[in-house]
Amino acid sequence: MRIGEIDRKTAETDIKLFLDLDGIGESDIDTGVGFLDHMLTLFSRHGRFDIRLGCDGDVYIDDHHSVEDIGICLGKAFKEALGDMRGINRYGHIILPMDETLILCAADISGRAHLSFEAEFPSEKIGTFDTELVEEFFEAFVRSSDITLHIRQLSGKNSHHIAEGIFKAFARTMRTAVAIDKEFEDEIPSTKGVL
Repeated sequence: MRIGEIDRKTAETDIKLFLDLDGIGESDIDTGVGFLDHMLTLFSRHGRFDIRLGCDGDVYIDDHHSVEDIGICLGKAFKEALGDMRGINRYGHIILPMDETLILCAADISGRAHLSFEAEFPSEKIGTFDTELVEEFFEAFVRSSDITLHIRQLSGKNSHHIAEGIFKAFARTMRTAVAIDKEFEDEIPSTKGVL
């Protein structure tokens, strides 16, 4: 089974995360940040990843520490669950519509951390959630997972739709990238022999 379990405690957050890459999209998520709960529930369902996540964070200050640290933990969980990456597709991509919004997402599970993020949110907040934290989440994720991730907003006018489109596209992209290619299930998908 491809499972990642992370228990990370700092002065700012206390996070427990369980991830099963070969799940059915079930989730139990309580981050203390309502909008992030919504986005990660979507991520779980559309990626078919089972996720149990609890975070006790200093949200009385703001949501930043919790969002960033959860991104770190999710990245670490993916890295742990993928192991030596034997047999995975490695690459995934999608162009995903969400009403008026259109999002391009592409990933390479390369062993090299890189984020290219181009999205413009019309509003600074979605409810109480700072929209700038969407990019912060993905920056933390790629740094701790060593994954290359490209996210582009091709169109969109509604901040909620843009964020939701991004997380759904991310889920579908990662679902493809981590899937086992039956023709090459005993091979590392790199000419170097290691990722």
